[in-house]
Amino acid sequence: MDIRDMLHQVKSGEMDMDTAEKLLKDLPYEELGYAKLDHHRKLRSGFGETVFCQGKPDSYLVEIYKRLYERDEEVFGTRATKEQYELIKPAIPQITYDPISRILKAEKPGKEKKGWISVCTGGTADIPVAEEAAQTAEYFGCYVDRIYDVGVAGIHRLLSQRERLTKANCIIAAAGMEGALGTVIAGLAECPVVAVPTSVGYGASFHGLSALLTMLNSCANGISVVNIDNGYGAGYIATQINRIAEK
Repeated sequence: MDIRDMLHQVKSGEMDMDTAEKLLKDLPYEELGYAKLDHHRKLRSGFGETVFCQGKPDSYLVEIYKRLYERDEEVFGTRATKEQYELIKPAIPQITYDPISRILKAEKPGKEKKGWISVCTGGTADIPVAEEAAQTAEYFGCYVDRIYDVGVAGIHRLLSQRERLTKANCIIAAAGMEGALGTVIAGLAECPVVAVPTSVGYGASFHGLSALLTMLNSCANGISVVNIDNGYGAGYIATQINRIAEK
């Protein structure tokens, strides 16, 4: 339950005080023993709690998803498997799973998408990380423009998209190998660039470390860097930038 919506409902008489008190009783968090669900997070930071699915025991994951969905009518998780989707589906029939981004979510229909975030990749192999970023930003209410396979090996592909890049409030650049895409985009665009090194590349790329070091040592201004393959983190900070730009 969104706190502002709840307060409006109490004020208008649509919700009684007892119901509102019941909804508020789990603030600042709900204790499950193995997890503390941070229901206060959206009120505090503007973003509801999300779920990192990888490694969670099955019974814990199902209960966490059920509790979050019952309270907010939506839930969002990253790094999920198809098996986890099939496990949760009976409990939450509205749940959907994307095998490319590995996002497992149930979302309120008809969300308004505000602003403009461009998500770019160096190559097709970077798309899973880029999709994690793009779908994170969309879930949090941003319009996302996908510009894929525009790496520096054929830089004319990127240059042909400059008009689209100029519309963005923030650009996410996901790239592996040597990770030069973020620097090139930051040299072309006036908005902030969030660079995401991916673990795409041959042996000496060290599972994304070479791209990470390139991005950290970028000579371009206005570029920030998240961890290797951290599409969720990129989508989150891009959403923060987009929200500020749209205020």
